[in-house]
Amino acid sequence: MERPSRRNVLVTGGTLGVAGALGAATPAQASALWTWSPQGSIAGAGPGADPRGVWDPEADELVADLIDSGHVDFVNMQLRQWTKNGQFLPLLLPRELRTFIEKAREMPSWADEDKLETAVDFNEKRGLYLGVTYGFASGMMSTVIPKEARAVYYSKGGADMRDRITKTAKLGYDIGTSNAYKDRGEMIVTCVKTRLAHAGVRHLLPQSPYWSKVADEKIPISQADMMVTWHSLPTTVMQNLRKWKVPIPAGESEAFLHSWQLCAHMLGIKDEYIPNSWAEADSQAAQVLTPILAPTPEGVKLADMLLNLATIVPGGPLKYVTKPILGALTRYVLGDEIAEWLKIPREPFWDEVFAVAWEPFIAVREGLLSLEDAPGALQKAYWAFDEILRLAALLVLSGGDLPISIEIPHTNNPHY
Repeated sequence: MERPSRRNVLVTGGTLGVAGALGAATPAQASALWTWSPQGSIAGAGPGADPRGVWDPEADELVADLIDSGHVDFVNMQLRQWTKNGQFLPLLLPRELRTFIEKAREMPSWADEDKLETAVDFNEKRGLYLGVTYGFASGMMSTVIPKEARAVYYSKGGADMRDRITKTAKLGYDIGTSNAYKDRGEMIVTCVKTRLAHAGVRHLLPQSPYWSKVADEKIPISQADMMVTWHSLPTTVMQNLRKWKVPIPAGESEAFLHSWQLCAHMLGIKDEYIPNSWAEADSQAAQVLTPILAPTPEGVKLADMLLNLATIVPGGPLKYVTKPILGALTRYVLGDEIAEWLKIPREPFWDEVFAVAWEPFIAVREGLLSLEDAPGALQKAYWAFDEILRLAALLVLSGGDLPISIEIPHTNNPHY
């Protein structure tokens, strides 16, 4: 079997994991008080306004005008030409949009080039693990974030999940590249286009009677919703890497966080809501993410779509990676409660194998344990686990190397 490229590994992580990045994040949240202090943010200060009542007014007004005036198709066509961070913007873009993008793509004063270089090293060394954690920690978690699941399901992206996750996968890949935030990279482009797509969803989704019937909010994708999705990515990933005892030097851990802090900023999240450390990230996530996880009919359907897509590998071998195995991996990573919410069947053999052998497998891969000294279950399952990591690159995308265009929506899911 051809060894998957690093691009495909991280794209596939993004494929499932960043399925939440273009979405939004539960009734429990609606009554909880916002108590997280902006002193723990990258800004170090701020008014401390509840982010559930804060959106992205500059982008929202601009994109609403583009949609209502019928200019979205033309703008999307022009924006397809903008693919590199430092590239000149298409001259035919509306002046207001050009002005917005020029401002939005500026790096913040706190960006640290040294940390970004260290983040490249981290992503290179941990790419295989990131593929699994983005997919089965972050991506499947997005289906039990009620606001996000509903926003995905009823917005345009819900009409074609393969197309949608192919586009959202780009975020997970771009952030791991060696030139992510440099002029020749694409991460800033991806973030700014995602910011514009968010604004489009905010304008259109309230017009959907199907979404309005089940939503507990008037406008989707608030600053709080974006931070919830953000925590389902780097915070959840790092928590799992710690749980699996993957040895990560402090400098690399801090650098990985920094790359995602920049991502949050470029997505339009205010600096006063972006945690300045892993401790603050864990603290904020404990307030805004963990308590709001819950099942929804939309989330159950999305989870099943993702697991079914994940087993489609055109021309690829499926000797090990099947829907039952991926379901068992999801149960292991997210726990029994979430697996039951998502109606993932129990797989007695694979559930037990993951519970007993996954952490020893990581230890063997990291050179901390010899395979001969590992539990017998691992000795039998080692190559299956190794195949899961490697085939993570091929689970969903058949065209991962094709141009991927993130665009402003002009309609909701036409099926609803």
